[in-house]
Amino acid sequence: MTGMQTESGAPAGLLERRGATRTLDGHVIGCVASRDSNQFAFATAEGDVVLAAREDFANAAAWQVQTVHDGAILCLAPDAAPSGFLTGGDDSTLRRIGADGAVTDLVRGRRWIEHVTTWIDAKGTPKSGVIAFASGKQVELRDAAGTTTLKVLEHPSTVSGLTFDAKGKRVATSHYNGASMWFVQAKIDNPRRLDWKGSHTGIIIHPGGDALVTSMQENELHGWRLADGHNMRMSGYPAKVQSMAFSRTGKWLVTSGADSVVMWPFFGGGPMGKAPVELAGMPGVICRRVACHPVHEIVAAGFVDGTILLEDAAAQKVLPVRDAGGGAISALAFSPDGTGLAFGTEDGAIGIVDLAAR
Repeated sequence: MTGMQTESGAPAGLLERRGATRTLDGHVIGCVASRDSNQFAFATAEGDVVLAAREDFANAAAWQVQTVHDGAILCLAPDAAPSGFLTGGDDSTLRRIGADGAVTDLVRGRRWIEHVTTWIDAKGTPKSGVIAFASGKQVELRDAAGTTTLKVLEHPSTVSGLTFDAKGKRVATSHYNGASMWFVQAKIDNPRRLDWKGSHTGIIIHPGGDALVTSMQENELHGWRLADGHNMRMSGYPAKVQSMAFSRTGKWLVTSGADSVVMWPFFGGGPMGKAPVELAGMPGVICRRVACHPVHEIVAAGFVDGTILLEDAAAQKVLPVRDAGGGAISALAFSPDGTGLAFGTEDGAIGIVDLAAR
């Protein structure tokens, strides 16, 4: 797959002009922003977490670094609250990190906690929040405080992906031979099984609740139209899809896995029977991570050579953010208000770009 290229003579990357960077020990496994957009968190395979407050986005020396897990951090998510974060690790703990850096245990001494995700209503009402985390074949749902278990959901095989729908009514998981959907408030748990043979490695739900898509161990995606369970297959990738995100409106499913940014149309009857749109890429360099801007129809794409691009599909404009070097992009995230973009690499580089209007 190929795409349009950046023009020669492009200006210096945004990171040089409006960003700050730092280098850590260890592979960066994830980065996310708090729900109030006032802080970014970065997590490493060495067990460390870096917190960067909004007032310090341009001052990497002020970013707070601390060891949170005795071993690798396997997952990172914003807390089910306006501020703070949750992390799970191979030390069998689930931990909460406050905006001030205070660390508390929510779960300790079970099994590896490989996935964590949270939901809270648009108003940020604390009591509305739900925490979900996966250990092996089980997913446990807890209240926003993290102290009360709401239910434990059993799966036929190890859970490989975990997400809530936009309204927080359903939680969905990927696993071997398909996906499962559960109603969070159901008194009797009777999951909807979505079957497709093979190893499913990640999951995402359309913002409108119209479809569910999983990434596969093969170089393809599989989806289900939720209204009738109709199968949707999206293939043709030269590499595994390790990252996917729906655009702000839900019109496009943006994916990694090629040397361009591949976008599948989820409108007009798509994606079945419709070809994907391909945005700018790096010839022969695989896109590893994608993120969609929460306010504008803009995509951030991170590549295996360390390059990051910002792309406006409608205007067909490409803005370089970061040049090649420093390891493959392994984490990429916008803040919920769209004013910050954070990244991490396999070699331990982290950075934040300030996108606020000036």
